[in-house]
Amino acid sequence: MAAKIFVFGSINGQLQSAFSKLSTLHAKNVFSFAIVTGNLFGEGQDDDQLTALLAGELQIPCPTYFTVGTVPLPAQVIERIEKDEEVAPNLHYLGKRSVTKTSEGVRIVTLGGLLDPAVVAGQSKEQYLPFHTEGDIKSLRGANNADILLTTVWPSDVWKNSAKAREQNLTTDAIPSSQAIADLCAHLKPRYHFTMSPDNFAFEREPFFPESRGEEDKDKGLDVTRFISLAPWANTARVKSMYAFTLNRETVVSPPAGSTLTPFYKPAAAAQKRTADEAGFSRFANGNHESDRRRRKHQRRERSPPPGPERCFFCLSNPNLPTHMICSIGEEAYLATAKGPLPSAETFKSQGLDFPGHLIITPTPHIPSLNAAALADSGEDVKKTFKEMTRFRESLQGMVSKQSKGKLGAVTWEINRARNIHVHWQFMPVPVEMVRKGLVEAGFQILAKDTNIGKFISKEFETADEVPGDYLRVWIWAEEEGDAEKGGAEGGQVISKTLLLQIDENVRFDLQFPRKVMAKLLGEEGRVVWQDVGQSVEEESKDVAAFRAAFKEWDFTL
Repeated sequence: MAAKIFVFGSINGQLQSAFSKLSTLHAKNVFSFAIVTGNLFGEGQDDDQLTALLAGELQIPCPTYFTVGTVPLPAQVIERIEKDEEVAPNLHYLGKRSVTKTSEGVRIVTLGGLLDPAVVAGQSKEQYLPFHTEGDIKSLRGANNADILLTTVWPSDVWKNSAKAREQNLTTDAIPSSQAIADLCAHLKPRYHFTMSPDNFAFEREPFFPESRGEEDKDKGLDVTRFISLAPWANTARVKSMYAFTLNRETVVSPPAGSTLTPFYKPAAAAQKRTADEAGFSRFANGNHESDRRRRKHQRRERSPPPGPERCFFCLSNPNLPTHMICSIGEEAYLATAKGPLPSAETFKSQGLDFPGHLIITPTPHIPSLNAAALADSGEDVKKTFKEMTRFRESLQGMVSKQSKGKLGAVTWEINRARNIHVHWQFMPVPVEMVRKGLVEAGFQILAKDTNIGKFISKEFETADEVPGDYLRVWIWAEEEGDAEKGGAEGGQVISKTLLLQIDENVRFDLQFPRKVMAKLLGEEGRVVWQDVGQSVEEESKDVAAFRAAFKEWDFTL
């Protein structure tokens, strides 16, 4: 059954009159739920109305969701939220940054507050103040889609191509707007995008749809978005402050009457204007564009500067990031599957894994190395970032071991170079037997000797601050199946070793070195070049779904 939804503009503390109106309308329409855009509470909040709300004396007839707008939440409300207590019957706080699925299956992506100019990187550490960060916006890209996008701030350029905006003569300079939110809206393609109006006006834009899809996607229909900004409740200008609609999830095969192309459209020529080096770099290519560069050596002599975050295929802020491959997003790092994985979905099937298991663990900040200096500008703590990346690695190890009933261990590697574009770790399962017999360590040692790049040593350390220069680090881990002699009910013996190879800057280092070692060990030499084993989006999505199901128990971000 389609959800009937009611939406308020900012209520600004006028709780009694707003919920009384909702009760009257709900009696006739029976809404599935209601949403408050902007501020539920006011700056000069009436204490009597707040007290009545918290005491459950104000009737709220249906589930009603709210976020933080431009004013902080009252202390009494924050206290209840922090204690995980009900604010009031039928009143639910969405959080400042969240992805919520209602009981009707409606997916709401929320970003409350204004952009905090004092925070240049990272995510908000609290959920109640009326400010968000660029990091908050980037993290929500992992939601991939939304039925409803709820923001305090307008998306930049939403008024472009709009006859209604021209008719209303919108003073866009006075409307808080954000390019990052425009990018988020373009990425999520919500059916509805609701915001608050900063003054006594409302704006309902013509529906808009993205630029043309490829031929293969035509049968999926159009992603049509309706942007609506409501005036404050009970405003003196009597401008529209309420909106009711039925959420229709049917496939849209043709543009609605009066609709326009997305106002966030960027010409293809501009989007494709990338240097040869940038085109060669991919978060799925394992950083290897050395061979491409050799093929181009007669075409150009100077290397282009590395891409910034907006064009880095490891950065959540890149609009071209294939977000369907993102599996989990934490506070400091995220987890994604690799394009062109070395193992196939069949490689570990006999051990209980029905997906490749080749994962990428990536810090959220755009940094070439995991050290304090690289993170200094962002204000992030390198130890904290390392800790969360390690938590992802250990969670993956636990998942692989349990899924395989102790038959699989894991190898994780990190290539640290000053010339890196965006540092990351790669994780891959490996048979426990290979770890136990020392075959994994031997594989790395032998290829290092054969290619004259040095010798691995055993060394435990955390960040790049502890090791000078470039290096390759390899974590080898396995937990043998438990028995009476090896731990019994407590689990089997854990085998864990960290190898370090310091890279001589005068020696050419093959960035595919770890993948070649693992290909030899797994008998997958034909899959060394990731481009040769690329998958369709459907195949990638299937692997991601299988992985998420297996990882759910271990995913600490849920």
